[in-house]
Amino acid sequence: MSIQTLLAEAREWRAVRLDPAWVVIAIIFAVLAVVVPPQAAASVLFTAKALWSVLPFFALSIGLAAYAKATGAENLIARAFAGRLEMMVVFASLMGALSPFCSCGVIPLIAALLVSGVPLAPVMAFWLASPLMDPSMFLITTGILGLQFAMAKTVAAIGVGLLGGFGVLVMQRMGVLVGAPLRDGIGNGGCAGSKIRNPKAVVWRYWHEPARRDAFWTNARQTTLFLGKWLTLAFVLESLMVAYIPNNLVASIAGDGSFLSILTATLVGIPSYLNGNAALPLVAGLMEKGMAPGAAMAFLVGGGVTSIPAALAVWAIARRAVFAAYLALATVGALLSGIVFQIIVG
Repeated sequence: MSIQTLLAEAREWRAVRLDPAWVVIAIIFAVLAVVVPPQAAASVLFTAKALWSVLPFFALSIGLAAYAKATGAENLIARAFAGRLEMMVVFASLMGALSPFCSCGVIPLIAALLVSGVPLAPVMAFWLASPLMDPSMFLITTGILGLQFAMAKTVAAIGVGLLGGFGVLVMQRMGVLVGAPLRDGIGNGGCAGSKIRNPKAVVWRYWHEPARRDAFWTNARQTTLFLGKWLTLAFVLESLMVAYIPNNLVASIAGDGSFLSILTATLVGIPSYLNGNAALPLVAGLMEKGMAPGAAMAFLVGGGVTSIPAALAVWAIARRAVFAAYLALATVGALLSGIVFQIIVG
């Protein structure tokens, strides 16, 4: 093993030790060990059992994400942005629901798409759909909330994308959202823009190329660390919710499935949401406490698109009218997703 590889590994493990998520986990257990030792032991056991229960879905999701990176399957996204405008919106919504981007990670790609001359309508469709679902999240959602919820959230992701794309088209035809969507000075798409304009072929049998094999294992390791820390933190928090949040509290706020409860879940989810995978165990815990399915769906959809870090990133690159449309469409989409899901599951 070369010195460069050793140094890279050392930097990676140092980053893990100093990662805020791991620091928060350590602080939580340290406080519990001092204040309520029995709960510390209970939380460790709860977290270990929860992680074990989702391990098959976790491993499969990591493998899929690494395979997509190694083969270059992410280049298929570029094919969604060609053809008639209405069809571009439809394909962008579908591709968004399949793409492996979080609410923050999608921002550079969005900037590159707009800089490359892709119209705002299909970009908005992709923008809103992308953070809500991907193959990895589908598997983890299935493991935590069940197949019905995972399928419904996939449909919601596509629906929110369609709402965003066609909503922008309607506004543009009414004379709103005309002109450049990005702020002045943001005009360099960089490598991402080049990839979108000239997508490379997908190499499905990646193992024949050493560089792609390395990319697979590098991505698998990084994804394991990323998902692992957030899922661990989420299960730790869920263990505390189960122990300390009264059942009647959640049920009284978001348990009746009414319009008001779904609206409340939407408005609470938008600023407080942190990570798509981390939110799943928390929502599972809330549903055990009495949260209605529609409210849970609204919380996941609303927060998945418009978490505070993502909103700040959008604010930094987009014009104010585009930012306002992004927030409004995401909020309406989350609310409608919750209402429709509540009607279906009743």
